[in-house]
Amino acid sequence: MTMGDHAPNAPVASLVFPVLIRPILAQIERENVASSQTLRAALSRVETTHPGFTYELVMGLVRKADLSVNMNESILRLQGSVNDTDSGDYRVTRTEDAFQELNRKSANLKRILSRIPDEITDRKTFLETIKEIASAIKKLLDAVSEVSQYIPGTQGKQSLEHRKRDFVKHSKKFSNTLKEYFKEGQANAVFVSATYLIHQTNLIMLTVKDKCE
Repeated sequence: MTMGDHAPNAPVASLVFPVLIRPILAQIERENVASSQTLRAALSRVETTHPGFTYELVMGLVRKADLSVNMNESILRLQGSVNDTDSGDYRVTRTEDAFQELNRKSANLKRILSRIPDEITDRKTFLETIKEIASAIKKLLDAVSEVSQYIPGTQGKQSLEHRKRDFVKHSKKFSNTLKEYFKEGQANAVFVSATYLIHQTNLIMLTVKDKCE
């Protein structure tokens, strides 16, 4: 088996639990609430103590089954099927319009990014998707700016501004990766960059939740 494009990166490792494991736990919960909650608590504790544990667990199972899996591509695809319940960790519970708009814009960007694996081989479609991504990035940044006025204290505002700068940096890297893709045709580099952008989006949401809830 090849693990290749398979070398772990922090973003894809961080997405395995919310994108892959949590929906599975939700299915188990429909059959046995107690078992699901026990598993969820145990896995959450281990993942908190040893970040990337669930990634290694999944990849261990993949190796055992002698499968060849591009985790960057797979996680991107799975991101598109994550519902509001499963993504609760990355949604703000505040009811003000600014926070609900931030929820919508962050979810929308991640949904569009999740379409990349299906659309990247169709140049015309993919070019349209790239335009959607650019627009979604701008709208998310606008939503972050609106929310910043609700964050108390200078330190809180600086934390969000730091996250925003990181997001912009990775947005630019994503843009550069797209340019390289059209020259070199390395799709996995685009998948990796997209997972970084999803990860940065999640970090923004976690920062807002931490400072405002």
